[in-house]
Amino acid sequence: MAGVLSEESGVGTSRVQQQVENEITPTLAPYRDTDEDDGEQKPSELYGKYTWKIEKFNQITKRELRSNAFEVGGYKWYILIYPQGCDVSDHLSLFLCVANHDKLLPGWSHFAQFTIAVINKDSKKSKYSDTLHRFWKKEHDRGWKKFMELSKVNGHDGFVDYSDNLIIKAQVQVIREKPDRPFRCLDCQYRRELVKVYLTNVEQICRRFVEERRSKLGKLIEDKARWLSFSAFWSKIDQTSRRRISREKTDVILKVVVKHFFIMKDITSTLVMESLYSGLKALEGQTSKKEWKKLLDSEKIPTPIVRVENDMFVLVDDVLLLLERAATEPLPPKDEKGPQNCTKNGHSGEDFDKDCIEHDERCLTELGRMTLEIFVLNYIFSNKIEVAYQEAVALKRQEELIREEEEASWKAENDQKTKRGANERKKKSKKKQVGGKLMKSLDLDILNLGS
Repeated sequence: MAGVLSEESGVGTSRVQQQVENEITPTLAPYRDTDEDDGEQKPSELYGKYTWKIEKFNQITKRELRSNAFEVGGYKWYILIYPQGCDVSDHLSLFLCVANHDKLLPGWSHFAQFTIAVINKDSKKSKYSDTLHRFWKKEHDRGWKKFMELSKVNGHDGFVDYSDNLIIKAQVQVIREKPDRPFRCLDCQYRRELVKVYLTNVEQICRRFVEERRSKLGKLIEDKARWLSFSAFWSKIDQTSRRRISREKTDVILKVVVKHFFIMKDITSTLVMESLYSGLKALEGQTSKKEWKKLLDSEKIPTPIVRVENDMFVLVDDVLLLLERAATEPLPPKDEKGPQNCTKNGHSGEDFDKDCIEHDERCLTELGRMTLEIFVLNYIFSNKIEVAYQEAVALKRQEELIREEEEASWKAENDQKTKRGANERKKKSKKKQVGGKLMKSLDLDILNLGS
């Protein structure tokens, strides 16, 4: 098999029971489920499900078994299982494969996120595994040799029904990645399922990035000499120069954002992109002054750091204040009241689902917004403001060196003049002395002649 994942790569519990702890407090509007009409295929059009019912499972003697081919995202796929294990003897092996891969045009590749589940009669015990993979000529299948233990499949754990049938379900999401900006890539319902499992992972990624960048900015402020120097630099430059170096084109920064956060083999990368996408939409929605004031007055969002203005990211305040805020303000507190507590407040099952979905989407949006703001602030500071500061420091140092050289030259020239003056005076003194001696000699000669 070309693509094999370790047993730990999958998630082995029911999606319904996966709850998220320690989330951040939601502050923004929920993530929109509607797709943008940009002429491209929507994530929902690139998503599909397939259910495979294997009859008389325990009577199968074949080494491997293939499902019928099914189409998702314009590509054909099939599920491959090894009832007695592939290169292992005590596990069910299970793979997703590209159908007719040997007949596809040279250079083909399919990028997809997929979930495969072996269904239990008790849905809470169904076994799920997820992964993200780029399928191509040499890696046209992907899966798990140790998907689950055969003793559980063949035993009385509820995976094989009374008629000896085993049900396998697959969800496949073909990904159309965009290198130039965060993108939506998951069907709405599929995203909700993944959010239940991986939201804490997304939060860890975003918080870790924010904390690292905050720490970097904090070191600048802690270096008193450097901070005073930078503050002096900033106070001396004019408003036009400040505005010029306090903004950057959105396309320039968003390309770097995608490159930093979209890791091909990381299962959470798609959700991170979804989070950044919704965070970007939140920032873009703040450009309306009327709506912006309304949100600030209602305290639905924290005081902003960045706004989007005519395809530009713009720092909204004096950079000294923003740097101090970013470095010293505490992050939003983690929310101990996650979806797992919804039913404890007397909510019905329908309210539970609705509240949990809204809670998760708000968290996803807030994580994306917070991460983007710090990314933009750090990018503009590091690539524009700090560059201008370093240039100013270098120019000042150059001017100091020139001044020192001029002073040294002037001193040398002055010393030379002084030395020449001393020499001239010495020469004059000698001439005077010689002249005096001649005069005395003449006087003596005259006296001698007179006598």
